Amino acid sequence: MAMAARDVEIAVIGAGVVGLAIAHRLAAEGREVVVLDPGEPGSGASYGNAGAIADHGVLPVGTPAVLRDLPRLLFDRDSPLAIRKAALPTLAPWLLRFARESLPARARANGQAIAALVADACDRWLGLGADLGAAEHFRRRGCLYLYDSPAARRAAETDIAGRRDLGVTVEMVTAEELGQLEPGLPGFSGGGAYFPNVVSLTDPGRVVAALAEAAWQAGARHLPHRVDRLERVTGGVRLTGPDLSLTAARTVIAAGAHGRGLARQAGDRVPMDTERGYHVEWDMKDLPLTRPASPTRLGFYLCPMQGRLRSAGTVELGGLHAPPSPHRIARLAEGTRALFPDLPEPSRSWMGFRPSLPDSLPVIGPSRAGAEVIHAYGHGHLGLTLAPVTAAMVAAMVAGGPPPVDPAPYRVTRF
Repeated sequence: MAMAARDVEIAVIGAGVVGLAIAHRLAAEGREVVVLDPGEPGSGASYGNAGAIADHGVLPVGTPAVLRDLPRLLFDRDSPLAIRKAALPTLAPWLLRFARESLPARARANGQAIAALVADACDRWLGLGADLGAAEHFRRRGCLYLYDSPAARRAAETDIAGRRDLGVTVEMVTAEELGQLEPGLPGFSGGGAYFPNVVSLTDPGRVVAALAEAAWQAGARHLPHRVDRLERVTGGVRLTGPDLSLTAARTVIAAGAHGRGLARQAGDRVPMDTERGYHVEWDMKDLPLTRPASPTRLGFYLCPMQGRLRSAGTVELGGLHAPPSPHRIARLAEGTRALFPDLPEPSRSWMGFRPSLPDSLPVIGPSRAGAEVIHAYGHGHLGLTLAPVTAAMVAAMVAGGPPPVDPAPYRVTRF
């Protein structure tokens, strides 16, 4: 039996970290908010990420260097960026757009737009963490990129210069200095790049759970229902699904990788596809390092967390429906154990979905057809990082005030 139709001021579709941050912000401002998601709040990519508030993550995935190397990257099974061959026909339009966004002028503009969003991400999260009573889960110890050889370090110079040009603080460290920062790491003769301002989370799942609890304490309600249909009606937007019929004056689509179909129903065609992200974990008391570190040759992050080491990363373009790739999981495990040979078999593995747009920018702002629908998804690798600033932007749009960041680059009308 369907629920009785009800009216609510704002419906937020999606209970990942972005949706929860939006719900928390709006409820704290006195708005009547419901969050619609059939899953446990924060149980998807919001739980399985690398746990970094990545102020250094200013470069888009698509750059001229990636474009030059794209054929090898996509079809090498061991590449950090890979594609499921069965998904290639469906992905072809996305890849064409990605190639266009990887040209120099577009990549430069996309990087500037990302940098504007991440500029105060660490400070926003530290403030929010204190408000949530979860400050003990935040560490400002920075993160490292690790280079196997002096040649690898030289090859990274363009990347590092690009980040500096976009306002990122980075210190190049020698192999000896790297050993002083992280004595548990094996030797990296090329040294590393140290990003001192990065904040990391000892337990992303607990932080997002605290955010959900704060949203409910502020008055937001969670309805564990899937939204299948979105349609504009007099007075707002009607949302329907299994055992659901609800009318909201405004609806925020914050459904991550699941948002494309709802956006189309709202009147907006968004070229979003799905990155399948992976992690493996080892339970342990004594961790081999104290801050996130990425061996650049391997293309993933080693993430020290509470009671466990997590290795997270790699990008696999392959949609929402195929099962996890044993090869990707094995590659993470083997790469980590090559660095730390004493590790046993992993304690667990995970696969989740990230929303990916060709320009690496999220969609934040009103629908073409009217501001009763607001888009807030497509953050790619930066969903955790950008949740608080996205919430601030959406709250400003709801209130009719100026957002904290110029919303022009993130509007759905760019497509």
